[in-house]
This record gives sequence, structure tokens and C-alpha cells, in this order.
Amino acid sequence: MAIMTREEAKALLTKVLSYSKAEACECNLDGEVNGNIRYARNTVSTSGELNDVNLTVQSSFGKKQGTASTNEFTDAAIEKVVRASEELARLAPDNPEFMPILGPQEYEKVNTHFQSTVDVDPSWRAEAADASIAASKANNLVSSGYLNDSETFAAVMNSKGLFAYNKMTNVSFTATIRTADGKGSGWVSRDFNDAKKMDTKEASAIAIQKSMDSVDGKAMEPGRYTVIMEPAATVQLLQNMFSAMNQRTADEGRSFLSGKSKEEGAPKNRLGEKMFDERVTIYTDPQSPDAPTHPFSGDGAAFRRTDWIKDGVVTTMPNSRYWAEKTGMPYVPTPYTGGGLFAGQTPINMDGGDESLEDMIKNTRRGVLVTRLWYIRQLDPQSLMYTGLTRDGTFYIENGEIKYPIKNFRFNESPIVMLNNIEALGKPQRINGCMIPPMKLRDFNFSSLSDAV
Repeated sequence: MAIMTREEAKALLTKVLSYSKAEACECNLDGEVNGNIRYARNTVSTSGELNDVNLTVQSSFGKKQGTASTNEFTDAAIEKVVRASEELARLAPDNPEFMPILGPQEYEKVNTHFQSTVDVDPSWRAEAADASIAASKANNLVSSGYLNDSETFAAVMNSKGLFAYNKMTNVSFTATIRTADGKGSGWVSRDFNDAKKMDTKEASAIAIQKSMDSVDGKAMEPGRYTVIMEPAATVQLLQNMFSAMNQRTADEGRSFLSGKSKEEGAPKNRLGEKMFDERVTIYTDPQSPDAPTHPFSGDGAAFRRTDWIKDGVVTTMPNSRYWAEKTGMPYVPTPYTGGGLFAGQTPINMDGGDESLEDMIKNTRRGVLVTRLWYIRQLDPQSLMYTGLTRDGTFYIENGEIKYPIKNFRFNESPIVMLNNIEALGKPQRINGCMIPPMKLRDFNFSSLSDAV
């Protein structure tokens, strides 16, 4: 029952609404079949599967709202959760930001579901893990990794006739491979909607090489360097930046997009301003061939390709329906990525360039190659200053060649500054559900050294 067809989901939600006595009712239905395998010290340690479906019902009386959830689907259980949401709504105070539910929407057709991923089974996972472990053992290295595959569906229906439904598959893999003495470490990550694209042996070969090449890193003075950042080194900074682009936080003076002028009538945000290098275009597209999303938001609003930054200009800021109405702006939703505390981040795509990673290295007189950034924490929301560490393969480049491994750095840097210091961009690669190019950046600020590998 975990993965319902469109017809099954529609029939169940129609039944849920038939029990409603509220003035308005909205239902969200989510299901997943999730499998995983984990290994450490070259040995599989755990594996498992999860199957679940959850229903959330929100009832409204005027501006009073109540929400209740269940994962039981007998008639009695369904009626019970509807009544619970109604009782909670009657007890609730008026919601000052209440918005009526949406009517029917038209959704784009998206390609988010692949049978190859649905067909993944414990044997496939075991073979994928073994391919990584065997390659590690052959080089006298120690590997640990995690592979997860999932098939999910999401459906939204309300008492105004809205109905949205979509299925999605995903498979992700990460591996850390270290030398036996722990002095060298390499890391790699891969994720796809289509399991046919997953090659854990090929991915592990990258981590293996970095592990062997990073042994006994030399200390370099902290400072500002030209850096070549692999996609895994920038994706979290970019996602954090996007998460801070909300119109309301900007209008209320709480973000890097807040208006700078205090004069009456001055813009409260920086929408329409050029804030980045003109090569920077960041967008989300449900029909992306490599990183598609659901074609609707959590409230069922249709979501289509949206350019957040175009040619360096802030062109769109996500908001809520309440804030859009309050400020006279269009409602800009984000695609549904799951409910509750564990909802995912909105996938973003960034346009790239023509240079390969190898070309970037060849064209660098003196710089640093960074595999990934880790333990990233915000220092200042107004400037989007972050701190964190390089990890699992940091190398010194001189005269177009990787000369030797170096000790890891702590950095203090803002993605705003970073995206204004671009020297070159490569072809975007999928990482964390996003499409991010490798980047060559000038004057990246490394503030201190770290002894961690």
C-alpha cells in the first residue's frame, strides 16, 4: 500500500473529504518504499527497508484551523482523524495569516519516476556496496559508505476540487575511503532518479585516488587563495543562500536581500538588483532532465520553472500566499519536497560553462583544489557569512599541476562574495538533487588550519 497509484490516492482522499464537516478541508497524502545498505571498515553493517503512508488532514472554520495525521486507513481511522482535525480547529484561535484553500490547478508532466529504481532489491544493494568495498580492499584502503533508494508519491486534495499527484524515485550513494593509517581520506557522492546511472565502482575509484593522493598533507598559511571548488564544495552554500531568499525575511529586514535604504517608500527588498557575476543563473525546473521536481507545492499550487537569479540579477523571491497578498506581489511557491521536520531542501540548478576541472587546474598558476566543505555554520544572516572546513582531499596547485596534498582549512566566506569572484565555470553535475558546476573562484578566504583529514 506504500505506493498508491493516482487512482488509488484520489479514491482514498475523496473518501477522506466525504467525512468532512468543516467549512474547508485540505488533505496531504505521502507514501514511501525506502531501502538502504550501510558499510564500515570494509564490511556491511546494516541494511533495511521502510514502507509507510501518512495522511494529514487540515480542517478550517472561518480563520480557525486544526491539523491531525494518521497512517491507518480503515474507515474508522479515517473518520477519526478528520474529526480530530475539526475538534482542534474549533479550539484554535483565529489564524491572523489565514488564507483560503486553492481551487483546481493545471500541472506540467514531469519525468521523476524510473522503473530501474523501483526494481532495486537487497541483492542490487549488496552488489553495489561490494563493488565499492572490493575496490577499496584491492588498494589496501578502508571504506565506509551508505546507499539509499526510494520510491515515493505525494498527493494533495481539497474541498474546492484541487487534486495533485506525482511519483518520484531516487537513489543516492556516499563513500569515505581512507588509508589504513588514517592519514589520507577521499570522499564521493552520487545521486540520481534513475538507478541505471548509478555506478558505485566508478564513484569509489574517485574517492580511492583522493585517499591515496591526500596522505601527509602539508601545512599552508591561511589567507585568500584562488580555489577550484568541486560541486560538493559549493552546493550547501548555494542551497543555504537560496533558503535565505524568502521575500518576507527580506521585507522584514532579516536577510541579505533586505533593502538598504531607510527612507520612507524605499524598496524593502533587493528584487531586481544585480548582485552577482553576470554568469550566475540559478533556477528550479520540474522538467529538468537531470534534477526534476514535483510540479506542485505543498498547498497544491502549480509550480513551473522559476528563475531565482538571472544573469546575476535577483529576479524572483519565494513567498507565502499571505505575504504575497499583503505586499501586492505574485505568489511564488516552491516545489513540494516532503512534509514535517525532515522535508528536503528545494533543488536548485546553476548554469555552468565549458571548462573541465582539468582545464581549470591547467589554467591556474597558484591555487587550491577543494573536494568538499563540511560542518558549515552561519555567522551573519545579513552578509550570509559562513564558516566551515575543507575535508577529504584538499590539494595545492602550482603552474597548472596538482603539486601535493595540503592540510585542511577553516574558511570564513559568503556565497554572495563567492559568486562575485568567479573566474571560470564548468559543466553542471548532479549533487544533493541539484545541478551545480565546478567553479574557479578568486580570493576565497581560508581563516585557519585544521588537523582533521
